[in-house]
Amino acid sequence: MQVNLNSVFTLCRDTGKHMLSLSPSAVTGRRGNIINFASLLTFQGGLNVPAYAASKGAVGQLTKSFANGWSDKGITVNAIAPGYIATEMNTALLNDKERLSSISARIPVGRWGTPEDFKGSVVYLASKAGAYVSGHTLVVDGGWMGR
Repeated sequence: MQVNLNSVFTLCRDTGKHMLSLSPSAVTGRRGNIINFASLLTFQGGLNVPAYAASKGAVGQLTKSFANGWSDKGITVNAIAPGYIATEMNTALLNDKERLSSISARIPVGRWGTPEDFKGSVVYLASKAGAYVSGHTLVVDGGWMGR
């Protein structure tokens, strides 16, 4: 909870306060963008990880709440909810052949994601193209949530 929720709250609050002290950009007319990282468990209950699921659900709500308070002041607040990503954090799942097979079979694009799969999402949310998007959790999951 400290890392997944309290740190997100504190960083958003303090970063937002700083951004509010800035003049709007001459190029975008905005003061800044905050992009949080949520999880598929922002939307699902999860199995055997109630604290993680609760903390990530709360990140989704914090994102909306901060967006409601700051969007009209030139600060967008969004989140990205990754699907199953092949990183060190998921080593145990990647090494469990039964779970790996079960999870992989459910991902419509047919593979686990990589950190590279987030480049476009982050650029979009941080760019002028995403200026009208705020309070949204963008799911980047290879189609997992569509099943």
